Amino acid sequence: MLSRSLFPRPLLSCPLLIALLLLAPALRADTVLPSHFGKWTASNPVQSPAIPANAKDILTESGLESAETRAYSNGNAAMTVTTYRLHDPSGAYEAYTFFQEPKNSCPQSSELTPCSASVDASSDKTRVALVGNILITIDNAGSLTPEDLDALSKQINAKADKTPPPPIPIYLPTPGRIPGTEKYALGPAAFRTALSTLNRPEYRALSNAAGFSSGAEAMFAQYQNKGDAAVVLLIDYPTPQLAGLHWKHLEQALPLAAKSDGTSIERKGTLLAIVLAPSSSPYAARLRDAVNYETQVTWNEPTHTITDPPITTVLAKIIIATGVFMLVAIVFGVAFGGVRVLLKNLFPGKVFDRPEQMDVLQLGLSGKRINSRDFY
Repeated sequence: MLSRSLFPRPLLSCPLLIALLLLAPALRADTVLPSHFGKWTASNPVQSPAIPANAKDILTESGLESAETRAYSNGNAAMTVTTYRLHDPSGAYEAYTFFQEPKNSCPQSSELTPCSASVDASSDKTRVALVGNILITIDNAGSLTPEDLDALSKQINAKADKTPPPPIPIYLPTPGRIPGTEKYALGPAAFRTALSTLNRPEYRALSNAAGFSSGAEAMFAQYQNKGDAAVVLLIDYPTPQLAGLHWKHLEQALPLAAKSDGTSIERKGTLLAIVLAPSSSPYAARLRDAVNYETQVTWNEPTHTITDPPITTVLAKIIIATGVFMLVAIVFGVAFGGVRVLLKNLFPGKVFDRPEQMDVLQLGLSGKRINSRDFY
């Protein structure tokens, strides 16, 4: 028999410590970065990274939940992988577009979205990728092959949120768009940062009128076609009514110079399309017309077809209902008459036809009054 002294009293009186010990394996298993992938092996345990100063506001707005960093090696090659777990894929996409820069190529990987992996056009040593609600940044990735990147993405994808990404990027016009200039905003911080990155800081006042508190989401992209250039801003709202309301607010918030440079706002259902500082009005009109937005109405209420029944069914129901009504009338008539006759036989002059309640209608043709008792 085990002695109670084998279990110290402080340990037994500390259920919180016991719970933490039991949860420790689960907490370790919840880490995003694997110990190895492809030809790469981790050089150290998972650590907490230092958040870049210029990204703190964006990551907070995007719903940052946790961050991890880990060094990996492959022979003499080394690199560092950092992951940011966001609240949902929309917040992760906002952070993704903040970190990405204009690119010339995009290595393919089945698990990475929206363009597999984003490569910094200025250097092949930094890569930014998105897997569900997890943002991945890879430093010194010059030796990383597409196969290794695919192996990493598959392991991270198993722990990512499978919710689809926001649909607003597909609304952007395709011709003339500069890859990597797409910027997504769920709040004013990313909105103002995108305007500064795309050299349109004079429109920062639009962030206060965009209506992010009403569920708005914004999408930017830079366009260039020969001598023409512009920045397209799309703002999507939950309902057409909100889009119409904030349309007026945005028009009032436009700077005075916007009226002379051809900036205008056009509404399509729940979407507002704004071309910021276009090089010409015709080019702005072409970009607005190229917005890939179509209103779709889905009716998901249950439906049924109303048809008149055959005449034979109607007649049969009428005959049955009439027969039932007649049967009920006969039953009630027999019951009422039978009870009356029975009571009159058992109690003559006591219940029915009592003399003091009987009276005879008289015409008064004779002087003698008729007594009703003479009849009973």
